[in-house]
Amino acid sequence: MSVRRASAFAPGSVGNVAIGFDILGFAVDAVGDRVSIERVRRPGVTISAVRGIAGELPRDPAQNTAGRALLAMHEALGLDFGLNLEIDKGIPLGSGLGGSAASAVAAVVAANALLGSPRPKLELLKFAMQGEAVSSGSLHVDNISPSLFGGLVLTVGIDHPRVKQIPVPGEVRAVIVHPHMVLSTREARAILKRSVEMSDFVWQTANLAGFISGCYTNDLDMIRACFEDVVIEPQRQALIPGFAAVRAAAISSGALGCSISGAGPTMFAWCLEHEAQRVCSEMIREFGRGGVEVDHWVVPVESQGARVIETA
Repeated sequence: MSVRRASAFAPGSVGNVAIGFDILGFAVDAVGDRVSIERVRRPGVTISAVRGIAGELPRDPAQNTAGRALLAMHEALGLDFGLNLEIDKGIPLGSGLGGSAASAVAAVVAANALLGSPRPKLELLKFAMQGEAVSSGSLHVDNISPSLFGGLVLTVGIDHPRVKQIPVPGEVRAVIVHPHMVLSTREARAILKRSVEMSDFVWQTANLAGFISGCYTNDLDMIRACFEDVVIEPQRQALIPGFAAVRAAAISSGALGCSISGAGPTMFAWCLEHEAQRVCSEMIREFGRGGVEVDHWVVPVESQGARVIETA
């Protein structure tokens, strides 16, 4: 018997992970979006409900990240039935936690459960990319890939993406601190310079290579030494009140590294499990000194990724 309705959950994510602009990200299971999809007779894609904490979102599928991803999927697969979706947002808009990516990923995963022949994750990734572009104005995968696959993910390429899940030392935890402010991805991308100094290019490349090497070899000292963004973070930190103080507090409390989650304003740190609560408390305290309220989580970097949670 064919599935008529399916719901999927897709976790939030930390994009860039400091040194991997647009290519590196990890999933954050503590937050996420849920999308429920029903097969309908009328062809095309419709959105019947948007609920949750994100406020007003477009009901026009072409202007909605989940809707646009499904339009791409519907067209590419030539589906002979329509898709009606309901979106439950658990990730605030403009938080830097991959909310637009999570909606798109949850949508394609739920829709995939309705197909007689489900499509592989790499194909779903390409559909979800079309949805993410609605929000950010460009095709990039550093939030979509970890939300879909789970864990720490490196994605190389856009037209023909190659996805590699990277192992993370088991004792590492991620501290996520979300200040109560909104920062759009478009705004955060608009301030970036279009060229990079050769010395910064070499430094950033070395840091990315060293960071990934440290993950594969359980070399915490290498991860700590390479956990520094010398290209993007210096340009964006002014958009986050108290950034320098929060980062300094995390590092002095033992964090392996601390930076901006995606486009911000959320900040994150990697640290050892026994130091995680202290790092989190110090980051919260520094935001508080500036009068900024926050949400916060301590999570493992390894995670399941997007999954179907209900079918009927």
